[in-house]
Amino acid sequence: MAREFTAQMSMRRGRWRLYVVLLNTSERWPEYGFGSAVPTFTERAEAFSVLGFEPVPGAEWTWTEDSENPDDPASPVALIAAVRVRSRVGVGA
Repeated sequence: MAREFTAQMSMRRGRWRLYVVLLNTSERWPEYGFGSAVPTFTERAEAFSVLGFEPVPGAEWTWTEDSENPDDPASPVALIAAVRVRSRVGVGA
């Protein structure tokens, strides 16, 4: 049975990155980099495929607004997207 995880997408150094959060493990979190434009749904699906994951059926992306510096109300906004994913068959995660 495929294990479920949370995948997140955020911008870092002007580029979007997608990563799968592997809590309670010493494994490196699988990561995929994009350009500066917000990746399309198709681009995200292709990235998951490369990483060996897929969205859980019926899962929807959620977007959260954060701050680079929580103590400064003028700090730039950081957007973080998240979705539940599962490892594909044959993936050890």
